[in-house]
Formats: sequence, structure tokens, C-alpha cells
Amino acid sequence: MARLGYTIAASTVWEILHAAGIDPAPRRAGPTWRQFMTAQARAITACDFLVVETVLLKRLYVLVFFEYGTHGLHLGGVTAHPTGAWAVRQARSLATDLGERVDTLRFLLHDRDPLFTTAFAGVFKADGLRIITTLLRTPRMNAICERVIGTLRRELLDRILILGERHLALVLSEYLVHYNRHRPHQWRQQRPPDIETKPTRTLPGPLTCACAKAQLPGRTTPARMHHLVAAAGTVWKK
Repeated sequence: MARLGYTIAASTVWEILHAAGIDPAPRRAGPTWRQFMTAQARAITACDFLVVETVLLKRLYVLVFFEYGTHGLHLGGVTAHPTGAWAVRQARSLATDLGERVDTLRFLLHDRDPLFTTAFAGVFKADGLRIITTLLRTPRMNAICERVIGTLRRELLDRILILGERHLALVLSEYLVHYNRHRPHQWRQQRPPDIETKPTRTLPGPLTCACAKAQLPGRTTPARMHHLVAAAGTVWKK
């Protein structure tokens, strides 16, 4: 039809594909997006911008990086005027912080924000990562990173008034320590991102050591029961 000189609207093409039951996705074969995310989750890192309003009605921007495999959270600098060059500096800083761990990553997922320039992508391509951009107006394709941003709002930013760039940077740096070192994550069996192995604790056997010595002959009086409980607590602490 195009070669015959007829102009066809995009909506007409969509109606034809929809009536024929053809998925308009670029790839019509291979794994679905859900299957891809499930199979490659440990090799994916994602990024997005966090927007924060201060008490002085000033808008600040923070570039958030999230590792799907470890659930590690990395925050770029804080700025009121983000540019492509600024985003590139944050990308280089992240690559330096990751060190050898960047070799375990294969994909970088982000939206089509114009701040993610070719130079920004080049920083990660130099380390062997493949850039994957989400579809237009499809935040669900980067849903995990969006959820992390929601966590930052619910647990931190909705509970404190931000005065300016320096204040926001300080607050976020403090929360970053809590998130990566102490906050439990259900997907990681309640382990923080910075802990690779689950801590184990050897429980004391029944009535051992000092607790066994506390068993006194005769009736168990309230005083003796108190002594047994205190002894058991001492063993547990040890």
C-alpha cells in the first residue's frame, strides 16, 4: 500500500495486528519479558531518577542504581540541574565503586530519559554490559527499581523535611548504610545486601553447663525456678 502511494495511519496498522492476534512487540519469538527477567535477574542492574521536593519548594534529583542480584542500592550525587555530563560522572563513580563485581553484571536497564546519553551508555559498555531501554510510558518494565524508589519515600523521605542538596545527600548516605548493611530483605532470606552468607547460631542444648548445675534436689520453689531461669539466660547469652 505504501508503494502505491497510500498513507496508512499507525492506528490502522495496530487494528490489523490486533485483529490478527499478532503481538506488536519487536521480538515475536523467544522468551517473554517476564521470562527474561527471571532468568537474568542476578545479572541485571537498573537505574532511574528520584525526584525530591524540599521545604523551600526546590526540586532535587538523585540517580538511583539497583542491583537485582544482591539487592544492593547505590545512590549518585544530588543536583538541582541534572545534565548528561552529570549522569556520566555518576556512572563512572558507580563503576569504580563496584570494582570487580561489575564483571558479574550483564545488563543495565533504564528508561528513555534524554539524560541517559550515548556517553552514559558507553561507560557501562566498556565493562561489557548491554544497555536495555524500556518502552515508552511503561514503568512496569523497570518495576523493581520503581519499587525501591517507593521504599526510599515510605521509609525515609516521607518522614523528614529536606532543606537542600547538602541535607538530602547526608540523609541519603545515612540511609544507604542502613539499607545495605542492616535492612533485611525477604528475597535474600532476611539478609542485607552486603552479607553474602546467612549467619548461623548454635543453640545451647537443654539444661547444659550452668543450667545443669542449677538443678537442686527437692521441690522446685519459686526461688529455685528463678535461679534456673537466670542460669538458662546466662547460657543463651554465651
